[in-house]
Amino acid sequence: MKVTVIGSGYVGLVAGACFAETGNDVICADRDADKVARLNAGQLPIYEPGLEPLVERNASAGRLQFTTDLAAAIRHGDVVFIAVGTPPGEDGSADLKHVLEVATTIGEHLDRFKVVVTKSTVPVGTAAKVRSAIRAVTDADVAVASNPEFLKEGAAIDDFMKPDRVVLGTDDARAESLLRELYSPYVRSGAPILFMDIPSAEVTKYAANAMLATRISFMNQIAELCERVGADVFAVRQGIGSDARIGSAFLYPGPGYGGSCFPKDVQALVHTARQVGMEPSVWEAVEAVNARQKQVLFTKLEGLLGSVAGRTVGIWGLAFKAGTDDMRESPAITLIDALLAGGATIQAHDPEAMDVARGIWGDRITFANDPYDAVNGADALVVVTEWLVYRTPDFARVRRGLRAPILVDGRNLYDPARMRALGFAYTGIGRKVA
Repeated sequence: MKVTVIGSGYVGLVAGACFAETGNDVICADRDADKVARLNAGQLPIYEPGLEPLVERNASAGRLQFTTDLAAAIRHGDVVFIAVGTPPGEDGSADLKHVLEVATTIGEHLDRFKVVVTKSTVPVGTAAKVRSAIRAVTDADVAVASNPEFLKEGAAIDDFMKPDRVVLGTDDARAESLLRELYSPYVRSGAPILFMDIPSAEVTKYAANAMLATRISFMNQIAELCERVGADVFAVRQGIGSDARIGSAFLYPGPGYGGSCFPKDVQALVHTARQVGMEPSVWEAVEAVNARQKQVLFTKLEGLLGSVAGRTVGIWGLAFKAGTDDMRESPAITLIDALLAGGATIQAHDPEAMDVARGIWGDRITFANDPYDAVNGADALVVVTEWLVYRTPDFARVRRGLRAPILVDGRNLYDPARMRALGFAYTGIGRKVA
């Protein structure tokens, strides 16, 4: 099948490469000429495990092309996916400017029946606006559909190639037939393709992310309760996670959620609810808890150091989660900004996100090539991101490098009893103090 993906960011690039991997003829179009040039030279704008060889293999085979020529790309595709950014506005609403600009461009270049699919994360009602934008410039035959993505950064290729489910919203039988054919290679193991009305598909994306964000904020409040009453959140998580009605996923307390999806999607859901006259109390609480939780690492560190002024702090992890270089809404940003404002010096390490971090802080912080370089001469170590390289460090070397054996474990990677036996002043998130 001939497939066009407009937008070569995270979602568009992953989708285009994975569609090409199953034999489709894919063109990824983007207005950013520099990005397209780099992609054609084999240089990816993001880090995602497994994506680089997938792009290289399919580009070499001629199944995956990158271009700035939107008109030619639109004419190419039987199915045209819109995968451009929808950044949050000041009021939390999703900015649909780029989506609707693309919809107008698609309408201007329709040459035969096509299915136009919103792949970007968009609020309910967007597909109708896309249809109107196309109809404003042409009366050519077109079907509009919604296909929300559920990709986890760091595991996006597996999520696309072996999905739990594929959600498709459409009101056109021809679109359903084409999209069923397109997605059939990815559901051979029995995962369902869920066809539904378009508004339901649009709400499903926000509902899924809001539910997961809710579980994170819920567990972070449970962790705070555990600290106040002398309980251990590790035991509590096992106790509730073993209940089949609850399950264990997204019940790990930490320094708050970040990334490109949860923060803006919860905000957008709040905005949409208010537009239709609802009081979105639960989602507002989820957002408020997360905002407070992002302060927890600084608060714990300040409690151990007394004051951060003049102190050097080693930081392990800058990305909002392991497996990505994405720092959008990362808890590390909240922590580092607070430390810099308090007069501290920062020595930071991350396996993938340091180039991104340089774009944020420049030379205001020191970037260490090795985790232990971030520790040497520091007054404390804070673990922010759960990268595998931080799971089993040489603790004797860590302690020798630190001026004082202070360790704030924002991901509960280490056993508190062992850390204290090794001589560390250790604190995690919701872990019982011996």
